[in-house]
Amino acid sequence: METNFNVYLVEDENNLSEVIKAYMEKEGWRVTVFEDGKQAHDAISDTPHLWVLDIMLPGMDGYQLLKAIKAAQDTPVIFISARDKDLDRVLGLELGSDDYLAKPFMPEELVIRAKKLLKRVYQSETQEENRIELNGYTIDVNSRTVLDEGEQVELTTKEMDLIILLTTNVGNALSREDIIEYVWGTDYFGSERAVDDVVRRVRKKLPRVHVETLYGYGYRVLSS
Repeated sequence: METNFNVYLVEDENNLSEVIKAYMEKEGWRVTVFEDGKQAHDAISDTPHLWVLDIMLPGMDGYQLLKAIKAAQDTPVIFISARDKDLDRVLGLELGSDDYLAKPFMPEELVIRAKKLLKRVYQSETQEENRIELNGYTIDVNSRTVLDEGEQVELTTKEMDLIILLTTNVGNALSREDIIEYVWGTDYFGSERAVDDVVRRVRKKLPRVHVETLYGYGYRVLSS
């Protein structure tokens, strides 16, 4: 999945837009800020990966801007608003927004929602046939199945997530933090022992996959 995303942020509160921009740029994203709806409307001929729109904007409100964006392109949109939360959420979703966040919010929450939305939209659009052959196993990333010499191996969702992550990074060391972010998400606050438990189960179900423990760090899969 691509990570160098281009985000158009439409927000007239300078302090908030600067904070959001800083957090998104930490993710490696390119962020263009528009301070009013008309300015953003003039940029609709461009195609960013994501729009983040405030509803209350000078020049053109967020509802009008959302309609114009969705009429011109199929780019995902996150709506943000400090007004009537339920009404704005419903209207925004009806007009085609993909997510809604009520003010005030933590910038980290917006980034988490944006990451999940970008992953869902662009990972599914760019999937190609992706099969990994390893020690007699066939790992099909797209269909999320593992075959052991033609026989399907039953794996839980998190076991499947883990084996996909490890086998698409053969030879690369992955920290427990890397694994948690991929398998559980960035908003997971549980124990790192959950990683060890899933690794143990994967080793039992796929004994020919050599999952090496990197003590004090994490794991990696070796090619043989």
